[in-house]
Amino acid sequence: MSEKLHDVPGVMGAASNVKMVNQLLAGVHVAAAAEAMGLAVRMGLNTRTVYQIITNAAGNSYMFENRVPHMLENDWTPQSALSVFIKNMVNILTVQHRAKYNSGYGPEDDSGLVRLYLSGSGSGVHDLAKIEGNASPTSAAKPTDIQRIGFVGLGAMGQGMATSLVTAGFAVSGYNVYAPSIQRFLAGRGKSYAAASPAEAARDAQVLVLMVQNAAQAEDVLFGSGKAAENLPKGSIVILNSTVPPSFVIGLRKRLVGMETGIELVDAPVSGGVSRAAQGQLTVSRKSTYVSNALLTRLGQIIASATDAAMAQANPVLAAMSGVPKNLYYIEGEVGTASSVKLINQLLAGVHIVAAAEAMAFGSKLGVDTRALYETIKIAAGGSWMFENRVPAMLNADWTPHSSLAIFVKDLAILDESKQLLYPATLSAAAHQLYLLAASHGWTHEADSGVPEPLKPREYPKLPVHETLASLPEPYQEDVLGLVRERIESDTTPLLVVLDDDPTGTQTCDNVMVLTTWDHAILCSELSTTKKGFFILTNSRALPPTEARKLVSTICSNLTAAAKETGKDFEIVLRGDSTLRGHFPDEPEAVEEVLGKADNWVLTPFFLQGGRYTINDVHYVAEQGVLVPASQTPFAEDAAFGYRSSNLRDYVLEKAGTRFTASDVCSITLEDIRIGGPAKVTERLLLVPAGNVIVVNAAAESDMFVFAAGALAAEQAGKKYLYRTGAAFVSCRLGITSIPPMSAKDLNMDYGPKSTGGLIIAGSYVPKTTAQLASLRSRRGDRLHVVELDVANLIRSPSDATTAVESAIADANDCLSAGTDVLIMTSRTLVKGTDARSSLQMGSAIGEAL
Repeated sequence: MSEKLHDVPGVMGAASNVKMVNQLLAGVHVAAAAEAMGLAVRMGLNTRTVYQIITNAAGNSYMFENRVPHMLENDWTPQSALSVFIKNMVNILTVQHRAKYNSGYGPEDDSGLVRLYLSGSGSGVHDLAKIEGNASPTSAAKPTDIQRIGFVGLGAMGQGMATSLVTAGFAVSGYNVYAPSIQRFLAGRGKSYAAASPAEAARDAQVLVLMVQNAAQAEDVLFGSGKAAENLPKGSIVILNSTVPPSFVIGLRKRLVGMETGIELVDAPVSGGVSRAAQGQLTVSRKSTYVSNALLTRLGQIIASATDAAMAQANPVLAAMSGVPKNLYYIEGEVGTASSVKLINQLLAGVHIVAAAEAMAFGSKLGVDTRALYETIKIAAGGSWMFENRVPAMLNADWTPHSSLAIFVKDLAILDESKQLLYPATLSAAAHQLYLLAASHGWTHEADSGVPEPLKPREYPKLPVHETLASLPEPYQEDVLGLVRERIESDTTPLLVVLDDDPTGTQTCDNVMVLTTWDHAILCSELSTTKKGFFILTNSRALPPTEARKLVSTICSNLTAAAKETGKDFEIVLRGDSTLRGHFPDEPEAVEEVLGKADNWVLTPFFLQGGRYTINDVHYVAEQGVLVPASQTPFAEDAAFGYRSSNLRDYVLEKAGTRFTASDVCSITLEDIRIGGPAKVTERLLLVPAGNVIVVNAAAESDMFVFAAGALAAEQAGKKYLYRTGAAFVSCRLGITSIPPMSAKDLNMDYGPKSTGGLIIAGSYVPKTTAQLASLRSRRGDRLHVVELDVANLIRSPSDATTAVESAIADANDCLSAGTDVLIMTSRTLVKGTDARSSLQMGSAIGEAL
């Protein structure tokens, strides 16, 4: 009944799930093939040539190789009807099923989908398919008249390409902005020479090879700061191997030709692995059978277009880099044609990676054995070169950047070319958005197969508290408190103004003023009289983001005016939740909008008294003798401020990925703090580039004192920091040590016969608060009167809230007057809004009632 029989492990239904994933991929690949070939038509390319090249490149898939021949021959005979795919994808894409593509081609072959991208009769792919595709491999040649080659761009690919030229006997003068890359190139011996600049690499070079990252760099090398073009000898050749927009290549040639020195450009985009480049073999072929169809796959190739004269002159160089003749394709047409074909290959490759990621994630959600899924699909209709090549990395969670995600962020952006052609590259645009999402989470320099990974944060195990803390280096032993206090007393140390987003931020401090208003007169008074600093209780955590930003902005503006009048300097600490809830990055951004950019943001949520530790950049909450990664606690499920990342580096990217990348986040380690002490902390801080976020590790109060001392020294050296911290940093920065909990006697409470009762108000709903309240009620028994406010009444309507509050006030007053302690608490059932904003609005209403 079939050529191949796949035994799928799992329960009943597993085989159907595998089939569904296969159909998902096959359907996407057909659509991608249609989009790619439609773009080829719009670009005026020989569609048969495009087909020949893509089937030997990374953009190939079973569906491309199987369906495009139908497009080339204008054959819409229903080998596999479009309506079949619509039916098969019902369970995957129900919206698409309802739409039925609105194509009217349902009974015809699914390859006819390409006609959605074509005007007129829809036969454009056929019309531009010359009988003989002219993607012909060139013959290899030996270096003859070429005395010197200039090479700019000795990066991962360029290093191997330049080395292959030296191995072939050419004299190569290489340049790279990163000096160690030049030294590595010289280490290969042979006729390899160092150039001090692009201009020097171009001087006396009959051929100049550019293997730079993008069009902007190519422009700068030739006509900008590199000044290579003006230093090239007459009649020389520029080979551009970078993937850049076709329109850019065309414009670049016009500028070179316009110099009237006989310089020509060869458009020769290249693809291939780093190791293959080093071997001078950018294309390697192997057989991979999809059902009954043999698919020749390659790791890369050089595709070249130029004038015949330029191509003849450049051919020995291109042949040396490609290794074997079949790896080098000369395409008839003007400069820009090769880049157009490369663009189409990248379109397909990029979409196929995203489709593979989606399919494997979908399979795992269905409970399918993902390795069995891979083995089945790679030889089925859903297979593609990218699926077979990238999925093993997904299966092994190996994000080693053999091909970095940044490449497709850049290359799919080139699809802006399609906009100039008024061509709707819808699938490619959607794929590009996913690559941008991955980049925004800091995954730019990791493997492109990790494009789904931003949706899956790193996970960490729970750890035993005592054993983990005992395994750390010994805390720093020297006196740091005295050093902190000495630096605080310096006239150059600014006053510390702590904007507290919740009333709990003062719990590690004593004898510090807390302001609940921030008008000009009060701020002037406090700035004039305080010795170290003070709190401003903003309670901004209860506000929606826009209102929180506005509030912080207003306070900072008022502080600026008051500081100017009093002649006092100040710095801001944003005291936030030690379990990572709050307006981040909104509040730091609001501060900078008023006070100007800080050199760095500092993130340090450590809070010993609450059992919040940061170890190896991972933030933990201690619960019953176990360190629980913060993202696995109920705090992370907060309706307004929920998060998925326990690693604080990941947390920054999760919350502020559009502003920072992974390389923008660094950390001060426990080794820095405990072994190196304040001096090492200062040294590390001074080396951090401006604009970075600094994560601070801490597992003991002494760690925070060490960091505070080091940070004060860095500030005195000229650095400006904006702190987002837990309560511990504030007390350490102010030189305040812990004191025992204050007793009723310490507070001079009156416990006489006529004394009133005490009032306790609790609004937090998290399990820890609920446990604390249960303990309080158990210990106090009938000596504590409890008034419970039903949250549902507080948020139902203003009138209901007023009634509930007035009733609670009357009840509490009676008991307080009689000398009975009163607990007013909200009901323990968590009520969430439909989104973060509505949840915050509910919280504001509850807070106002309390």
